[in-house]
Amino acid sequence: MSRLLEVRGLQAGYGGSQVLFGLDFAVGHGQVITLLGRNGMGKSTTVKCLSGMLRPGAGSIVFGGTEMSRQPPHRFGRAGVGLVPEGRQVFSDLSVRENLVATASMRNAGDAPWTLDRVYALFPRLAERERQLAGKLSGGEQQMLAVGRALMTNPRLLILDEATEGLAPLIRLEIWQCLDRLKGDGLAMIVVDKNLKPLLPLADRHYVIEKGRIAWEGDSNELQASPEVIERYLSV
Repeated sequence: MSRLLEVRGLQAGYGGSQVLFGLDFAVGHGQVITLLGRNGMGKSTTVKCLSGMLRPGAGSIVFGGTEMSRQPPHRFGRAGVGLVPEGRQVFSDLSVRENLVATASMRNAGDAPWTLDRVYALFPRLAERERQLAGKLSGGEQQMLAVGRALMTNPRLLILDEATEGLAPLIRLEIWQCLDRLKGDGLAMIVVDKNLKPLLPLADRHYVIEKGRIAWEGDSNELQASPEVIERYLSV
């Protein structure tokens, strides 16, 4: 599988505190990977580097054949990286529709571009609340909006940081079903989430981060066959 994203020797931190110590991983075209690990292990720091919000101290981020590690966030967006951030971060004073069109782009659109109609077909609840302020939506609806907003940029790679955190079980199920459909459409994704069970059938490969390093990597069959890995690095 050809590589869409390749990360090598990624180091990063905040001030004098180093968080990442040389991460290596890759995402192929149409591939879904996870970044797993307990809180504080470096997952969100990795996501910030992959979206341009944090400049690495060392290492390489090659996306679509272009070195991106020193680029600002808008360059990542233009290249085709779509982010669903932790905590959703929708524009609370804008309507659902305004949120969706605010950052929309057809730059990387293929034969079936993401439009308002297509997002509303994926999340009918957003169509019903098109004129409602985003700040008045439920947490689950805001997460749908955050996903829809990212899709409206027509990304080549979708990154979801804590994809279902704090959501009710039925809403979580709807989000997982959405991600399964996106995978079926061939969209490459990086998913960060604490719910391992739904990640196993979705992801092609898993990377476990422990104290800023890749402690384990493998596919879903290998992870299911390694209860010691789950116990050591993922159990609370």
